[in-house]
Amino acid sequence: MSDPFEETLGDVDERTKELARSTKALIVSVYPSVVEVAWPRQRLIGYGVGPRKMSEHFCYIGIATRHITLGFYYGTQLPDPAGLLEGTGKLLRHIKIQTREQLEDPAVRRLLEAASKHLPRLGSQVKSKPSRTKPA
Repeated sequence: MSDPFEETLGDVDERTKELARSTKALIVSVYPSVVEVAWPRQRLIGYGVGPRKMSEHFCYIGIATRHITLGFYYGTQLPDPAGLLEGTGKLLRHIKIQTREQLEDPAVRRLLEAASKHLPRLGSQVKSKPSRTKPA
C-alpha cells in the first residue's frame, strides 16, 4: 500500500519533496495528534482534527513545481505580525515556502500554533471529538 503523502508529492524535485516533508514534521511537532488527509490529484495534504477540510482542518500543504504552499483555512483570523501571509480570499491565506530557512522562521511556527487552536466551526468540540482517521 502506498503512502498517500508521498503519492501527493508526485514527481516534483527532491528539494521540494524535502520542503514538504519538513513542513509536515513542523505541523506534527506543533500538533502531535494531527489528522493528515491527502488528496493526490489536487496535490494537497490537509491537517486538522478530522477528515473534513473547512470544518476540521486548520492548515494544508500544497505541492507546486518549485515550492510548497503552507496554507491556513482561517488565515484572515490569525495574528501575523511578521506579515508572512499572502492571499486575498475571504478566509484562506498562505505562505509560499521556497527554502528551508523560510520554514525555520519562528513566525511560521507561531502561525501554526495559532491556527491549531483556531477552529471556529468546531468550537469546544476540538478536544473531545474522536477521530476515525489515523494520526499523521
